[in-house]
Amino acid sequence: MKSFYRSISLPTTLAVFISFFSCQTSNDSINMDAINNDSHSFARLGQSIITHLNWDARIDFNKKKIFATATYQIKKLPNAKIIVLDTKNLNIRSVVNGNNETLPFELLEPQHFLGQALKIQLSSNTKLISITYETNKSAEALQWLSPQQTADKTFPFLFTQSQAILARSWIPIQDSPGIRFTYDAKVEVPKNLIALMSANNPTKKNDSGIYNFKMEQPIPAYLLALSAGDLVYKPISDRSGVYAEPSVLDDALYEFEDLEKMISTAESLYGEYKWGKYDLLVLPPSFPFGGMENPKLTFATPTILAGDKSLTSLVAHELAHSWSGNLVTNATWDDFWLNEGFTVYFEYRIMEALYGREYSEMLASLSMNGLKEELESLPAEDTRLKLNLKGRNPDDGMTSIAYDKGYFFLRSLEEKFGREKFDLFLKTYFSQNAYQSITTEKFIEILNKQLIEEYQIDLPKDFLNEWIYTHGLPNDSPTPSPEKFKTVDKAILQLLKNMTASQMKDEFKTDQWSTHEWIQFVSELPNQLDSVQLRSLDEVFGFTKSQNSEIFSVWAKVSIQNNYQPCYPYIESFLIKTGRRKFLMPLYTALIQTEEGKKWAKEVYKKARPNYHYVASSSIDELLE
Repeated sequence: MKSFYRSISLPTTLAVFISFFSCQTSNDSINMDAINNDSHSFARLGQSIITHLNWDARIDFNKKKIFATATYQIKKLPNAKIIVLDTKNLNIRSVVNGNNETLPFELLEPQHFLGQALKIQLSSNTKLISITYETNKSAEALQWLSPQQTADKTFPFLFTQSQAILARSWIPIQDSPGIRFTYDAKVEVPKNLIALMSANNPTKKNDSGIYNFKMEQPIPAYLLALSAGDLVYKPISDRSGVYAEPSVLDDALYEFEDLEKMISTAESLYGEYKWGKYDLLVLPPSFPFGGMENPKLTFATPTILAGDKSLTSLVAHELAHSWSGNLVTNATWDDFWLNEGFTVYFEYRIMEALYGREYSEMLASLSMNGLKEELESLPAEDTRLKLNLKGRNPDDGMTSIAYDKGYFFLRSLEEKFGREKFDLFLKTYFSQNAYQSITTEKFIEILNKQLIEEYQIDLPKDFLNEWIYTHGLPNDSPTPSPEKFKTVDKAILQLLKNMTASQMKDEFKTDQWSTHEWIQFVSELPNQLDSVQLRSLDEVFGFTKSQNSEIFSVWAKVSIQNNYQPCYPYIESFLIKTGRRKFLMPLYTALIQTEEGKKWAKEVYKKARPNYHYVASSSIDELLE
């Protein structure tokens, strides 16, 4: 019988280790205070830190498991006798040192949503540890798709989603954003598939089914990523391109043809792109997010393939993460706004540079609308930028607060200091803190020294406190007001008075409206509309049959609120085929407002749940309880 595990090559000279160690893993790149205070990782100050990972794995689609050996170079802190890693439902086979000598280990008691601490005893001269293990069929980061769940319906598919703390479900790791490491890997997949990772990637299949990877820049565990499927690649520029299933590739290439322009624009704003390649992987529809900023290889939802490039701000967002998040990382999940608030700000600056101020102001206005809606539904404590998520799943912090309140805080700074000064500050911030993880408090220290004191601008006494540590939104928050949305709001008023949908179409030239104008239009319709009004709008504007996921999702919510039955078959199909949590949660939430709607939602969910990633299904499970 063929062995589940293959032997791996370990570094053989101490000189190689010392050379790597001195170049890549200085104390400056490890935030010791963050490690000690990260309530979502078992790794702690005074023990040992991983600095490099060598991962040797075989992907078994029949068993829906990964069989692997993970070997780590480690940095032992003074007097450390153990190293502690995060795991969740992993079957640990063995742990050995660099001399292949068994190391004693134990898995501590499981903790809710955190998994188990893997505690390994170290000898005084241990510099390498090697863990042989296999994943569980229910590994939360892994989504195994049957051929029928893919676009081409020919081969199975696998992808990971590690953020926030799910990397520990497919690899034993120190799963904290405050700990960074480099990695290389060898991955075996069936010969008709290709493997990809958040690393330097192959661009075509080979005959062996074995692929090698290298990530030379240090990253945190949540940016570990893996995918395997029937994928093809086509470049857009020397440093960017698109991976997709064969039937999806041409549509993706058209949608993303401005990718190199985005990269160049981002560099002109805030400095060199430091990751070498920037490619996009279009995943099957079950992917739970719009995109995931895995270094060198952004994972993207097919729901942004609108056919008119109208949803590519999501690509700008994930690209911006190459600076904010991947380069300078939130040290703990309580500091998540440092990741997403900066990225939304950067995203809108890219879109403004490419498509104009009016375009970016429409995006900002939609952000404000979403933020105000979320502020009404969240507990007050969760509306602060700096969160306290101890004892809670860090996914609870992935709300509009981190994204949009964070954005408006940074925009407020820009308006107070002037764009030129603020841009110089951000460019320096990304450069000086590259490959580091920082806390909110560290950011405030940098802000005070390099912006506030540097330019001697008098801010209101409680300015920083109100934005960062106080709930809600400050009264003087910036208020975007794009001219095109004023026209949209005027159209709604006329429609509600006596104008027909057909007259509105002619009067306001709606054939020229962008996706963002339509989102504003549908979102601002009255909560209560009768079936005649809804049918008229639908017949003229084709909302129910829209292939634009953003427009359809807001129309579906209006249809649910008003029990517009013609839309329900399309809502059911959308809920079954689409795994993006951004769309799913509002629709299921709208459905459960009535007993009849809740019953129907549960019936649809039974069909849809197998298509959802754990990130989405776990949230909906709780919602429908």
